Amino acid sequence: MDLRMPAAPAPRRWLRGPRRWIAAAAVVVVLAGAGTWTAAASDGTPAVHRADRVLPTADGVKIDTSYFTSGSSGSSARRPAVLLTHGFGGSKDDVRAQAEDLARDGYAVLTWSSRSFGRSTGKIGLNDPKGEVADVSRLIDWLAERPEVELDKDGDPRVGVTGASYGGAVSLLAAGYDQRVDAIAPAITYWNLADALFPNGVLKKLWAGMFINSGGGCTTFEARLCEMYERVAESGKPDAKAVQLLEERSPSAVGDRIKVPTLITQGQTDSLFPLDHADKIAKAVRANGAPVDVDWIAGGHDGGDLEADRVHARVNSWFDRYLKDDRHADTGPAFRVTRTGGIDSTDGGAQLRGADGDTYPGLTGGDRKVALSGREQKFSNPAGASPPGVSALPGLGGAGGLSQLSSLGVGVSLDFPGQFARFESKAVTKDLRITGSPTVTVNVKSTTGEAVLFGKVYDVGPGGRQRVLPSQLVAPVRVATGDNGKDVRLALPAIDHEVRDGHRLRLVLASTDLGYASPMTPATYTVSLKSDLAVPTAPGVTTEAATLPAWVWWLPAGGALLALALLVTGRRRTAVAPPDPALAEVPLQITDLSKRYAKSADRYAVRDVSFRVEKGQVLGLLGPNGAGKTTTLRMLMGLIKPDGGEIRVFGHAIRPGAPVLSRVGAFVEGAGFLPHLSGRENLDLYWQATGRPSEDAHLEEALEIAGLGDALARAVRTYSQGMRQRLAIAQAMLGLPDLLILDEPTNGLDPPQIREMREVMIRYAAAGRTVIVSSHLLAEVEQSCTHLVVMDRGRLVQAGPVHEIIGSGDTLLVGLAADIADPLVEKVAALPGVESAVRTDGGLLVRLTATVLTPVSAAVPASVSAAVPGTVPATADEAASGTAVPAVDDSVAVDDSAAAARLLVELVRLEVPVASLGAHRRLEDAFLTLIGGSA
Repeated sequence: MDLRMPAAPAPRRWLRGPRRWIAAAAVVVVLAGAGTWTAAASDGTPAVHRADRVLPTADGVKIDTSYFTSGSSGSSARRPAVLLTHGFGGSKDDVRAQAEDLARDGYAVLTWSSRSFGRSTGKIGLNDPKGEVADVSRLIDWLAERPEVELDKDGDPRVGVTGASYGGAVSLLAAGYDQRVDAIAPAITYWNLADALFPNGVLKKLWAGMFINSGGGCTTFEARLCEMYERVAESGKPDAKAVQLLEERSPSAVGDRIKVPTLITQGQTDSLFPLDHADKIAKAVRANGAPVDVDWIAGGHDGGDLEADRVHARVNSWFDRYLKDDRHADTGPAFRVTRTGGIDSTDGGAQLRGADGDTYPGLTGGDRKVALSGREQKFSNPAGASPPGVSALPGLGGAGGLSQLSSLGVGVSLDFPGQFARFESKAVTKDLRITGSPTVTVNVKSTTGEAVLFGKVYDVGPGGRQRVLPSQLVAPVRVATGDNGKDVRLALPAIDHEVRDGHRLRLVLASTDLGYASPMTPATYTVSLKSDLAVPTAPGVTTEAATLPAWVWWLPAGGALLALALLVTGRRRTAVAPPDPALAEVPLQITDLSKRYAKSADRYAVRDVSFRVEKGQVLGLLGPNGAGKTTTLRMLMGLIKPDGGEIRVFGHAIRPGAPVLSRVGAFVEGAGFLPHLSGRENLDLYWQATGRPSEDAHLEEALEIAGLGDALARAVRTYSQGMRQRLAIAQAMLGLPDLLILDEPTNGLDPPQIREMREVMIRYAAAGRTVIVSSHLLAEVEQSCTHLVVMDRGRLVQAGPVHEIIGSGDTLLVGLAADIADPLVEKVAALPGVESAVRTDGGLLVRLTATVLTPVSAAVPASVSAAVPGTVPATADEAASGTAVPAVDDSVAVDDSAAAARLLVELVRLEVPVASLGAHRRLEDAFLTLIGGSA
């Protein structure tokens, strides 16, 4: 686990005070091992030099460091410095690539492994001011002695600090304790560690346990931290002493001292450090008068896209502005949030777009009142708090992360009947964008005088068939209810989520959650509404518009130049291979195709690839980024020449300008249209540019297949993204080419539009033509393609019919963080609803029995109906008796998501070290098996 993830010169310092930290003695530098390493450079890129050293501290701990610089070793130019470290459980090696990038950008970069991690010694202090934070000051002392590091004064280097998670917190703490720090860029981190692990007085037991385990066990921590954890874990309830211990080691303890420019990056899919921590950081630093920008990224500790390249580029720009005093550096908007817009990766990710605002809106603003309905409700906290509900599952990032599934509209949460109350709104009449933390006031009573509740807001689709918990986040709260109950204002999880027209909001208050500790004593809770749901909308935040490709505007001139080039080169054509009569009816045959990278004799983008495509097939071209798919398609379209092998289309060898290419239609990397013209006018203009007779266009047939209808008469600027995509497909289909090539045709489309695109491809191939589609959307490939070609690292991995590559069987892949003994595998195989469990590379393959997927009858035992999402007790008596009936809009069969959630609960109960859980996607399982860890 990585908890890592011409004007006056600008002032060099933001609210600089007198220097507080002065080294008591010179730091002894000890070379470790070989000591120095130099990165090779090419194409004018500066070489990066690395020196590894162990720096002893005053208390005898040895800190393992790496120092990165670029340029000639004898250069006298001074430069700002950056301190960069890792997340919890990692080491300095995790940030090497970022360090090298910063060094090439002109910084002296010092990375280090925190105490007890990597090759550093000492005990884990969770960023103890006398331990890990003091180490940062000693590293700054060392930088101040380097001749290449820029100084503001003796002993005071120009320095920024950045890192993620654990490293993000130490950057904040360093700025609070050492006034020599000039700028910071903390990412996916915490403001108050007590709030993170004990939110509203509730123990986040799974995350707390993972902290201890990923740190190497309790004995690797400072003794009082170990004692505190064992005490709280045993009682299930944090005490005042535990809260104080963690608060003393949190940035919030020195919040009034953090007075430097701060770029805050926080994750939206993060049940460990949710967005409210970034909110508190931003408010505190801004109150101190320092510049602050806030960036909500798509990923987080629960999985998703961490947007590393974009975030690292923004960190560089931030330091350029505040360390290099570059007033022209683009530091980005004051607030940015990443939003999803169509599925675009094999690991369940989504295509990302940014929205931004000129000011940070906070977690409330532009509140819209949403009325909720529902009577006073009673529900139980069961003895032993079991079975627990399921929301987020710590550590299940990557393809198995539940938060990623929820971002794709897949409901995977589980609330057990009789253990929750729910209140529901009417359907919204237009799309509603929630940006921030919804709030509601409820009255809570408990038969024990205390209640622990888990609040969450679901997005419920029409008919109740689709229920999504945004980012899989819940808000825990411990309430001392007394004898008469208590009104509680509940701040629900901060999210950025769009509720579509016709959907409803559902407030659920549950008594249990798998990730948290609930009271072990049975109790009955009574909850009633006291207010509407206040939903923040952040009206000043706008999504960036999809821009038209620049080449749209020079299309006419470019077309003329292209025609001239073809005319000139056409007179100098070399001899080409004659057509092969045996392949005259074969749309495509590729034989031993190879393409080297530029200026490389032995590195290949595509190597020795061979496959054949027949008429009527829809072929899916699959592979991770860098597999060689796009290079293969570009060679197929005659845009680049192969270095070896051959491509034949209907028997003709492909070369630039080959006449047989008139039988090929292509849609690659989006099409550009003139926005002021209608869809039909754009298509007419395109066909005229080809110089072919108008009667050969088959315009009506192409438009019928694309299904645009009356929209053809409207200006393209009024089109949605899905309509533009379909118009682009229609353009590729003009002339009804016998071979149609589509590269990522579903990018930017929502699920209904993706379904329409699938139907377009199927209709087109149904007439005996051939379609080749390169896509990351495996579920759609499985439904629309008849055959597959899988590539990885430039080579063909497998080709054949979809059903042969997929195989059969309804299985779940359980990734394991550690190996388990055979008796435990046998216990998993004996679980209810499990047909078999067998070892495989990376974990266990668990096959579900057919009964798991059968409909629920009207009279099922409570033990079975408890697994049905959305069932509620009909009356208080029924709740007490354990009988439950399906809710009106949720009487659905137990689906794969519920089966997976039930299995996870049982695996946790058996103490199986689950690292990931693959959703039931047969092609995805096969694909990931074929490419291994390349995706």
